Amino acid sequence: MFAYIKGTVEVKNNDSIIVEAGGIGYRIFTALSTINNLGQTGTTVKIFTHYYVREDIAALYGFGTMEELSMFEMLLAVSGVGPKAAISLISTLSPSRFALAVVSQDTKSLTKAQGIGMKMAQRIILELKDKISKEQLTASIPTAGSENSFAPGDSVLSEAVSALMVLGYGSVEASGIITGIYEDGMSVEDLIKKALKSLSR
Repeated sequence: MFAYIKGTVEVKNNDSIIVEAGGIGYRIFTALSTINNLGQTGTTVKIFTHYYVREDIAALYGFGTMEELSMFEMLLAVSGVGPKAAISLISTLSPSRFALAVVSQDTKSLTKAQGIGMKMAQRIILELKDKISKEQLTASIPTAGSENSFAPGDSVLSEAVSALMVLGYGSVEASGIITGIYEDGMSVEDLIKKALKSLSR
């Protein structure tokens, strides 16, 4: 319904903000990390939004980046994960660290978020990793001899590609950006962060 809202921050609460745009004040629920990054009231902001509708609720959720929005929507697709749990994870983990936690099966990082227990963390990892088939990942990897190629067994690059796919990027797009920016000695997390910066330009 709304792709994004651009306007002035009028009110900042612990779990939401009110943004005035076109004479209308929109109450947008968001992560604490996003609220802290917005600056003072009166600041002009652009918030990417998700309109969440169920039988008993209709609410607008907002995010500072497209990656956070993708993370939120991915989490909503996991059985048993609602908007509050998704927002809690976004408040605790950046999209790059979240994606890395999923591909490395790091339940400990996920359970740092309020309301996320071990069983839910395991479910998130299981369901999101299942969306990335080995065949899809292998097919996206350039063949040997091509520019910026890497072997399917190269764990750093393949994990980075998998992490971008967790955040909703296509396999071809993810592998293309990863092979283009990789430098010797880069960690998976550094590679993901650099890729997200390039993709957001």
